[in-house]
Amino acid sequence: MSEQTIALVTGANKGIGFEIAAGLGALGWSVGVGARDDERRESAVEKLRSAGADAFGVPLDVTDDASVAAAARLIEERAGRLDVLVNNAAITGGMPQTPTTVDPGTMRATVETNVIGVIRVTNAMLPLLRRSASPRIVNMSSSVGSLTRQTAPGAETGPISAAYAPSKTFLNAVTVQYAKELSDTNILINAGCPGFCATDLNGFRGVRTPEQGAAIAIKLATLPDDGPTGGFFDDAGPIPW
Repeated sequence: MSEQTIALVTGANKGIGFEIAAGLGALGWSVGVGARDDERRESAVEKLRSAGADAFGVPLDVTDDASVAAAARLIEERAGRLDVLVNNAAITGGMPQTPTTVDPGTMRATVETNVIGVIRVTNAMLPLLRRSASPRIVNMSSSVGSLTRQTAPGAETGPISAAYAPSKTFLNAVTVQYAKELSDTNILINAGCPGFCATDLNGFRGVRTPEQGAAIAIKLATLPDDGPTGGFFDDAGPIPW
């Protein structure tokens, strides 16, 4: 097997995911660009390669069992293992999302991508991660999933969101459960918040760049062996649950 570090970033054809892939590629890693759209994925790979990164495309729909299984086979055939998995793919479900009017279908679709998709991909990649000397899993979450912040008087936590914000709370809880189960292994798994970045996810209304948003993922992907696991972090440090 190659000694080069192998990473997979889901939803990596644009925005924060692309910048995560670019940042990991700049470290000399081989980075799988996971994305559903063939044209956008290959365009991202070409852009990363032109910048000197060792990038390769991974057809990947996190909501589809067969697609995820095929992605795991592709990485096994290419590298024989996986060192870092960044679960970045997510949707907002669209706005507005007031609890009294939200479509249950919106709830289902958001959780299917933002939570179940993470579980689906993580479980498919775990056999490959277990072959790594220092495996890392990064789940891209959001501070809007913090119940402490959501209930703090006067706190600015964005619009009322019956699907997106709770999906990130759900993801945080799932991350903790993975950390508990994997506590006797060398796999470190953490949730990271990129901050309010200008991407097409929010209509480019954010105040941070995608590159700035990628920084926490890169930090958590490169944790030392004695680094934290089961935590929730942004650039400033731990985020309250």
